[in-house]
Amino acid sequence: MSFQLRTYAFVDRMQPQAAAHVASTCQGDVPVAGMSELYIEVAPGNEIFRCADIALKAAEVRPALQVVEREFGLLEIHSNTQAEVLAAGEAVLEYLQLQVSDRLKPKIASSMFVTNVNPYQAQLINKWRKGNLLIPGKSLWVLEVSPAAYVTLAANEAEKAADISIIEVRALGRFGRLFISGSESDVQAAARAATAVIEELEGQS
Repeated sequence: MSFQLRTYAFVDRMQPQAAAHVASTCQGDVPVAGMSELYIEVAPGNEIFRCADIALKAAEVRPALQVVEREFGLLEIHSNTQAEVLAAGEAVLEYLQLQVSDRLKPKIASSMFVTNVNPYQAQLINKWRKGNLLIPGKSLWVLEVSPAAYVTLAANEAEKAADISIIEVRALGRFGRLFISGSESDVQAAARAATAVIEELEGQS
């Protein structure tokens, strides 16, 4: 399998819900709101162990996630200082002999908007969500992105843009999914911001 830098996603300032979601699902160090973070996803998956080693030795950063699933490896690192996160990322890129522009450009696979969520559908989603409860009657937006880890950047931008609730962020596998809810107008504003940040990222086709 040829090497791919699938994701290189820098979050300048973690929003409270986005940070709390990572903290509730991670195996490693818990990030908090206001920190900067970087997601690196590679294939083959085992390459992420070397990337983690390089990043952690290069700067004062801590890892929340180091996951290898069937095809891909994912690393999250964070710090109170943006410069430290960027330095760690640069060290990884130098080791890989790549530039940020060599990452894969994310693609939106689907975008689904549901108004006035039915109580029974809310119950189904609430059974497996890791974030806030989905309240019946609220609006729901689901974004599906590839590569998966870019959905974390979309979640953070959505929270910046409007008063919404993050229901779930799934950043592993072939596709990432973001579930947010709130009033119809707030969800629409958040969806526009999340979509824009994904579409603006540069990378390889």
